[in-house]
Amino acid sequence: MTADTLSLHGKVAIVTGSGRENGIGAGIALALARNGASVVVNYVSESSKDRAANVCETLREAGGQAIAVRAAVDTIEGARDLVRQTLEGFKTGHIDILVNNAGTGFFSPITAEPDAEQLTKVFQLNIIGPFYMVNSVVPYMPRGGRIVNISSTNSKRGNPYISTYAASKAALDNLTWTWAEELGRSKGVTVNSVAPGPVLTDIYPEGRAEELMAAEIAITRAEDRAGTPADIGDAVLLLVNEKSRWITGQYIGVNGGVAR
Repeated sequence: MTADTLSLHGKVAIVTGSGRENGIGAGIALALARNGASVVVNYVSESSKDRAANVCETLREAGGQAIAVRAAVDTIEGARDLVRQTLEGFKTGHIDILVNNAGTGFFSPITAEPDAEQLTKVFQLNIIGPFYMVNSVVPYMPRGGRIVNISSTNSKRGNPYISTYAASKAALDNLTWTWAEELGRSKGVTVNSVAPGPVLTDIYPEGRAEELMAAEIAITRAEDRAGTPADIGDAVLLLVNEKSRWITGQYIGVNGGVAR
Protein backbone atom coordinates (compact mmCIF):
# COMPACT_ATOMS: atom_id res chain seq x y z
CA MET A 1 0.00 0.00 0.00
CA THR A 2 1.34 3.45 -0.94
CA ALA A 3 1.88 5.76 2.01
CA ASP A 4 -0.07 8.99 2.17
CA THR A 5 1.93 12.13 1.47
CA LEU A 6 1.47 15.89 1.50
CA SER A 7 2.74 16.23 -2.04
CA LEU A 8 1.60 19.28 -4.01
CA HIS A 9 3.22 18.15 -7.24
CA GLY A 10 1.60 19.82 -10.22
CA LYS A 11 -0.14 22.46 -8.09
CA VAL A 12 0.22 26.19 -8.77
CA ALA A 13 0.05 28.53 -5.79
CA ILE A 14 -0.05 32.28 -5.18
CA VAL A 15 1.04 33.59 -1.79
CA THR A 16 0.39 37.32 -1.57
CA GLY A 17 2.77 39.46 0.44
CA SER A 18 5.46 36.78 0.49
CA GLY A 19 8.45 38.82 -0.65
CA ARG A 20 10.26 39.29 2.68
CA GLU A 21 12.63 36.59 3.85
CA ASN A 22 11.57 36.69 7.52
CA GLY A 23 7.85 37.05 6.85
CA ILE A 24 4.93 34.70 7.36
CA GLY A 25 4.28 34.75 3.61
CA ALA A 26 7.79 33.50 2.87
CA GLY A 27 7.38 30.73 5.44
CA ILE A 28 4.16 29.63 3.76
CA ALA A 29 5.70 29.80 0.29
CA LEU A 30 8.60 27.61 1.43
CA ALA A 31 6.31 24.96 2.91
CA LEU A 32 4.37 24.74 -0.35
CA ALA A 33 7.43 24.77 -2.61
CA ARG A 34 9.36 22.09 -0.77
CA ASN A 35 6.34 19.82 -1.20
CA GLY A 36 6.28 20.27 -4.97
CA ALA A 37 4.12 23.32 -5.66
CA SER A 38 5.03 26.00 -8.19
CA VAL A 39 4.79 29.18 -6.13
CA VAL A 40 4.35 32.84 -7.01
CA VAL A 41 6.16 35.09 -4.55
CA ASN A 42 4.24 38.35 -4.55
CA TYR A 43 5.68 41.69 -3.48
CA VAL A 44 4.48 45.26 -3.90
CA SER A 45 7.35 47.76 -3.89
CA GLU A 46 10.65 48.17 -5.68
CA SER A 47 12.39 48.18 -2.31
CA SER A 48 11.30 44.54 -1.80
CA LYS A 49 12.44 43.31 -5.22
CA ASP A 50 15.77 41.89 -4.06
CA ARG A 51 14.20 40.34 -0.98
CA ALA A 52 11.57 38.63 -3.12
CA ALA A 53 14.32 37.29 -5.36
CA ASN A 54 16.03 35.87 -2.26
CA VAL A 55 12.80 34.14 -1.24
CA CYS A 56 12.50 32.60 -4.72
CA GLU A 57 16.05 31.33 -4.53
CA THR A 58 15.31 29.68 -1.17
CA LEU A 59 12.24 27.99 -2.66
CA ARG A 60 14.22 26.68 -5.62
CA GLU A 61 16.95 25.37 -3.33
CA ALA A 62 14.21 23.48 -1.48
CA GLY A 63 13.25 21.78 -4.73
CA GLY A 64 10.29 23.91 -5.80
CA GLN A 65 9.60 26.22 -8.69
CA ALA A 66 9.16 29.92 -7.97
CA ILE A 67 8.74 33.25 -9.69
CA ALA A 68 8.49 36.72 -8.16
CA VAL A 69 5.65 38.97 -9.29
CA ARG A 70 5.28 42.60 -8.31
CA ALA A 71 1.61 43.56 -7.95
CA ALA A 72 -0.52 45.62 -5.58
CA VAL A 73 -3.33 43.27 -4.60
CA ASP A 74 -5.44 46.01 -3.04
CA THR A 75 -6.46 47.15 -6.53
CA ILE A 76 -8.51 45.13 -8.99
CA GLU A 77 -5.94 45.91 -11.69
CA GLY A 78 -3.14 44.59 -9.50
CA ALA A 79 -5.02 41.41 -8.61
CA ARG A 80 -5.85 40.72 -12.25
CA ASP A 81 -2.22 41.34 -13.26
CA LEU A 82 -0.93 38.98 -10.58
CA VAL A 83 -3.17 36.23 -11.89
CA ARG A 84 -2.16 36.93 -15.50
CA GLN A 85 1.55 36.82 -14.67
CA THR A 86 1.05 33.59 -12.72
CA LEU A 87 -0.60 31.85 -15.67
CA GLU A 88 2.00 33.13 -18.11
CA GLY A 89 4.97 32.57 -15.81
CA PHE A 90 4.18 28.91 -15.21
CA LYS A 91 2.62 28.37 -18.65
CA THR A 92 -0.55 26.99 -17.11
CA GLY A 93 -4.29 27.45 -17.25
CA HIS A 94 -5.00 26.74 -13.58
CA ILE A 95 -4.26 28.13 -10.13
CA ASP A 96 -4.88 25.58 -7.38
CA ILE A 97 -3.94 27.44 -4.21
CA LEU A 98 -4.41 31.03 -3.10
CA VAL A 99 -3.05 32.25 0.22
CA ASN A 100 -4.23 35.76 1.08
CA ASN A 101 -1.34 36.77 3.32
CA ALA A 102 -0.68 40.39 2.33
CA GLY A 103 -1.76 42.74 5.09
CA THR A 104 -0.84 45.77 7.10
CA GLY A 105 -1.49 47.34 10.48
CA PHE A 106 -0.75 50.59 12.24
CA PHE A 107 -0.31 51.15 15.94
CA SER A 108 -2.98 53.76 16.59
CA PRO A 109 -5.03 53.79 19.82
CA ILE A 110 -8.53 55.24 19.52
CA THR A 111 -7.42 58.18 21.66
CA ALA A 112 -4.75 59.17 19.13
CA GLU A 113 -5.41 61.62 16.30
CA PRO A 114 -6.90 59.53 13.45
CA ASP A 115 -4.88 59.16 10.27
CA ALA A 116 -7.38 58.77 7.44
CA GLU A 117 -4.76 57.46 5.02
CA GLN A 118 -3.68 54.71 7.42
CA LEU A 119 -7.26 53.74 8.23
CA THR A 120 -8.09 53.40 4.56
CA LYS A 121 -4.95 51.39 3.82
CA VAL A 122 -5.69 48.83 6.55
CA PHE A 123 -9.17 48.01 5.31
CA GLN A 124 -8.27 48.30 1.62
CA LEU A 125 -5.40 45.81 1.86
CA ASN A 126 -6.68 43.47 4.57
CA ILE A 127 -10.26 43.08 3.32
CA ILE A 128 -10.70 44.46 -0.19
CA GLY A 129 -7.39 42.89 -1.29
CA PRO A 130 -8.51 39.31 -0.54
CA PHE A 131 -11.87 40.06 -2.17
CA TYR A 132 -10.15 41.17 -5.37
CA MET A 133 -7.78 38.20 -5.31
CA VAL A 134 -10.49 35.59 -4.83
CA ASN A 135 -12.59 37.21 -7.54
CA SER A 136 -9.61 37.13 -9.90
CA VAL A 137 -8.38 33.61 -9.13
CA VAL A 138 -11.61 31.62 -8.93
CA PRO A 139 -12.22 31.54 -12.72
CA TYR A 140 -8.94 29.59 -13.01
CA MET A 141 -9.33 27.43 -9.89
CA PRO A 142 -10.37 23.81 -10.52
CA ARG A 143 -12.45 21.68 -8.19
CA GLY A 144 -10.36 20.81 -5.17
CA GLY A 145 -8.88 24.31 -5.10
CA ARG A 146 -7.79 25.78 -1.80
CA ILE A 147 -8.07 29.33 -0.46
CA VAL A 148 -6.45 30.23 2.88
CA ASN A 149 -6.91 33.66 4.44
CA ILE A 150 -4.29 34.70 6.99
CA SER A 151 -6.21 36.10 9.93
CA SER A 152 -4.96 36.83 13.46
CA THR A 153 -5.73 36.03 17.08
CA ASN A 154 -6.57 39.73 17.29
CA SER A 155 -9.75 39.06 15.27
CA LYS A 156 -11.13 37.28 18.37
CA ARG A 157 -9.25 38.92 21.23
CA GLY A 158 -9.05 42.49 19.94
CA ASN A 159 -6.04 44.69 20.55
CA PRO A 160 -6.10 48.21 22.00
CA TYR A 161 -2.96 49.19 20.12
CA ILE A 162 -4.10 48.07 16.65
CA SER A 163 -7.89 48.03 16.83
CA THR A 164 -8.37 48.70 13.11
CA TYR A 165 -6.12 45.77 12.22
CA ALA A 166 -8.07 43.51 14.60
CA ALA A 167 -11.37 44.64 13.11
CA SER A 168 -10.16 44.04 9.56
CA LYS A 169 -9.16 40.47 10.43
CA ALA A 170 -12.55 39.85 12.03
CA ALA A 171 -14.14 40.96 8.76
CA LEU A 172 -11.84 38.60 6.85
CA ASP A 173 -12.99 35.71 9.07
CA ASN A 174 -16.57 36.52 8.15
CA LEU A 175 -15.70 36.50 4.46
CA THR A 176 -14.02 33.12 4.97
CA TRP A 177 -17.23 31.62 6.36
CA THR A 178 -19.34 33.11 3.56
CA TRP A 179 -16.98 32.19 0.72
CA ALA A 180 -16.76 28.62 2.02
CA GLU A 181 -20.45 28.13 1.24
CA GLU A 182 -20.46 30.14 -1.96
CA LEU A 183 -17.41 28.44 -3.49
CA GLY A 184 -17.79 25.01 -1.92
CA ARG A 185 -21.16 23.97 -3.25
CA SER A 186 -20.74 25.60 -6.63
CA LYS A 187 -17.05 24.98 -7.37
CA GLY A 188 -15.68 22.43 -4.89
CA VAL A 189 -13.22 24.95 -3.40
CA THR A 190 -12.45 25.08 0.32
CA VAL A 191 -11.85 28.36 2.17
CA ASN A 192 -10.32 28.60 5.64
CA SER A 193 -8.72 31.16 7.95
CA VAL A 194 -5.40 30.56 9.68
CA ALA A 195 -4.84 32.81 12.70
CA PRO A 196 -1.27 33.31 13.90
CA GLY A 197 -0.49 34.75 17.29
CA PRO A 198 2.74 36.68 17.89
CA VAL A 199 5.31 36.02 15.15
CA LEU A 200 8.45 38.13 14.87
CA THR A 201 8.21 39.88 11.48
CA ASP A 202 8.60 43.35 10.01
CA ILE A 203 5.08 44.34 11.09
CA TYR A 204 6.40 45.29 14.52
CA PRO A 205 8.03 48.72 14.91
CA GLU A 206 11.80 48.44 15.22
CA GLY A 207 12.86 47.91 18.80
CA ARG A 208 9.34 47.28 20.14
CA ALA A 209 8.67 43.70 19.06
CA GLU A 210 9.56 42.12 22.41
CA GLU A 211 7.40 44.58 24.31
CA LEU A 212 4.40 44.19 22.02
CA MET A 213 4.55 40.38 21.91
CA ALA A 214 5.15 39.83 25.63
CA ALA A 215 1.53 39.64 26.78
CA GLU A 216 0.57 36.98 24.23
CA ILE A 217 3.76 34.96 24.66
CA ALA A 218 2.98 34.86 28.39
CA ILE A 219 -0.25 32.94 27.73
CA THR A 220 1.05 30.63 25.00
CA ARG A 221 0.27 27.03 25.94
CA ALA A 222 2.52 25.07 23.58
CA GLU A 223 5.86 26.63 24.49
CA ASP A 224 7.24 29.80 26.04
CA ARG A 225 8.06 31.52 22.75
CA ALA A 226 6.65 33.41 19.80
CA GLY A 227 5.61 31.55 16.70
CA THR A 228 7.77 31.32 13.59
CA PRO A 229 6.96 31.65 9.88
CA ALA A 230 7.67 27.91 9.59
CA ASP A 231 4.99 27.16 12.20
CA ILE A 232 2.42 29.00 10.11
CA GLY A 233 3.69 27.57 6.82
CA ASP A 234 3.34 23.98 8.01
CA ALA A 235 -0.25 24.59 9.13
CA VAL A 236 -1.16 26.07 5.75
CA LEU A 237 0.47 23.07 4.06
CA LEU A 238 -1.95 20.76 5.87
CA LEU A 239 -4.97 22.82 4.81
CA VAL A 240 -4.10 23.03 1.12
CA ASN A 241 -3.54 19.29 0.84
CA GLU A 242 -6.19 17.00 -0.62
CA LYS A 243 -6.48 15.31 2.77
CA SER A 244 -8.16 18.46 4.11
CA ARG A 245 -11.00 18.32 1.57
CA TRP A 246 -13.69 18.21 4.29
CA ILE A 247 -12.35 21.19 6.24
CA THR A 248 -13.85 24.50 5.15
CA GLY A 249 -15.19 27.71 6.62
CA GLN A 250 -12.99 27.28 9.67
CA TYR A 251 -11.02 29.68 11.84
CA ILE A 252 -7.92 27.72 12.81
CA GLY A 253 -5.71 29.21 15.50
CA VAL A 254 -2.05 28.51 14.72
CA ASN A 255 -0.78 30.38 17.73
CA GLY A 256 0.55 27.92 20.27
CA GLY A 257 -2.71 28.07 22.21
CA VAL A 258 -2.89 31.85 22.74
CA ALA A 259 -6.55 31.80 21.72
CA ARG A 260 -9.17 29.36 20.47
